[in-house]
Amino acid sequence: MLGLINTDLKQTRFYQEVFTEGRQEGRQEESVQLTLRLLRRRFGASLAPAHEQRIRGLSLDQTEALMEALLDFQTPDDLGAWLTSQGTPPI
Repeated sequence: MLGLINTDLKQTRFYQEVFTEGRQEGRQEESVQLTLRLLRRRFGASLAPAHEQRIRGLSLDQTEALMEALLDFQTPDDLGAWLTSQGTPPI
């Protein structure tokens, strides 16, 4: 069957790339979910849908930076300013 009988598919470059990409996407989603939970805890249950959408568009590095920065936020306006400073335009 396509000459793959004796080949361990987990050792192929394709499998490794797909596996790595999947792990990155998983880490990104976990990071976003944790960030949103922390922000809801910080500012109460209400978080502007526009802010949430902008956060979902951040890279993994940006999301991790946001988790650190939110410790200094006093109001949701601080979050909006931080998001703008990261190049995420208001929605």
